[in-house]
Amino acid sequence: MNLVFASNNAHKLDEVRAIMPAHVRILSLHDIGFEQEIEENGTTLEENSAIKAEAVYQWINRQSSIRQSIDGVFADDTGLEIDALHGEPGVYTARWYSRDGKRIAVNGEREIFAANRAKALRELADKADRGAQFRTVITLIKLSAISSVRPASEIQVSGVVRGRIATEEYGVGGFGYDPIFIPEGYDKTFGELPASIKNGISHRARALQELVKLL
Repeated sequence: MNLVFASNNAHKLDEVRAIMPAHVRILSLHDIGFEQEIEENGTTLEENSAIKAEAVYQWINRQSSIRQSIDGVFADDTGLEIDALHGEPGVYTARWYSRDGKRIAVNGEREIFAANRAKALRELADKADRGAQFRTVITLIKLSAISSVRPASEIQVSGVVRGRIATEEYGVGGFGYDPIFIPEGYDKTFGELPASIKNGISHRARALQELVKLL
């Protein structure tokens, strides 16, 4: 089975490929030659996940050279939801730092991640409640072997991992907010835990496990 994961994020691709069963081949957007920018203008994780999957699905349908070799496309959208901040940053998780209205010079993925983590630690500096959760929503669109107009099916699944925000950064593994998120049942952040453990308990892992049941 060939599935396109609507992302070129190397961290996400590594995680997804490590979790999916051996008979499922995961292709990135780069692998299929998709170079368009997708405007994620939804107001929920569910909407953004569907927007990305639909955009790639429509593009694949116009590519007769690859369409018959693709069984489906899926996209994820993930949000960090902090209890004391009423669920923020949520749908704005990826570039939360930029919503302060301040001009912050950041260059590249690593600096964006660092700016987001710094904002989270600032926002919780005087908060006793540091509870939080990561939530991932995945939209899967299966391609129909009969019609290029209508998909065979479209489904959404989700995965959640509860935890808390650390008081400072720990570990250099993972990506994004991983060095400040401590999952329930552990005393180390995702940035400290081995990938083998994170890939078994993460929000994305749990969503993917639900997805695999429906393939």
